[in-house]
Amino acid sequence: RAVAMSVSHSSRLNKLVREQYVRLPQDGLVQVTYVWIDGSGEGGGDLSSTPFPALSPSCLTDVPEWNFDGSSTAQAEGSNSDMFLVPVRMFRDPFCLDPNKLVLCEVLKYNRKPAETNLRHTCKKVMDLVKDSHPWFGMEQEYTLLGINGHPYGWPDNGFPGPQGPYYCGVGADKVYGRDIVESHYKACLYAGVKICGTNAEVMPSQWEFQVGPCEGIEMGDHLWMARFILHRVCEDFGVVATLDPKPMTGNWNGAGCHTNYSTEEMRREGGLK
Repeated sequence: RAVAMSVSHSSRLNKLVREQYVRLPQDGLVQVTYVWIDGSGEGGGDLSSTPFPALSPSCLTDVPEWNFDGSSTAQAEGSNSDMFLVPVRMFRDPFCLDPNKLVLCEVLKYNRKPAETNLRHTCKKVMDLVKDSHPWFGMEQEYTLLGINGHPYGWPDNGFPGPQGPYYCGVGADKVYGRDIVESHYKACLYAGVKICGTNAEVMPSQWEFQVGPCEGIEMGDHLWMARFILHRVCEDFGVVATLDPKPMTGNWNGAGCHTNYSTEEMRREGGLK
């Protein structure tokens, strides 16, 4: 019998109706969606807010700082909850389409000091100190697709798929689940300008990986976080959940991580590793 997949109600809304509005002309105005990391510090903590339209921004200096209620994102107390969003990296918006933008932001507290989850602030200082070494990074982000019931997407409702072995880099309906989501995420990242460079099915069924890089310095974190945001946003449209949990399923099932490849200019020269 057919198995009813656990997907969100909103994914069943008629997307053609939404398309009618997405394609409306904007008369030279632009929607800017601000993206930041909330108090959880995890990929699912990316949030977005669309303020009033502005004339098309050509660079970050055209994008104003914004603010939000940090008490609603576990980043501030209700008695003093104003937080600042400082734009740091701009991308094309694959959901609202050109000329609209996604803007990654750092979060500052009411006193202009970095929020506790704003680890980019310190990382940027380090990367500036070592910029003459031209550090390159490539990140391999593993994740698992879940139904909204928390069960891996495509797994039997009351059981488990066959043992691991045929799923890694697999092909076929009995080996991979959710490829439509993966390919949509890849195309959305390409459109946005994220430096995505690969993807593959992973060892556990419903587990996937995408790769970002090579990126230099702080650019790596910016592109990886935007790729994570876009992943969550694409999954929202399909009605499923992407988790970065390192061990979403107990037992003899593969864990998930984010592998890091790194080099400096000196390492990349002939004989550099030696």
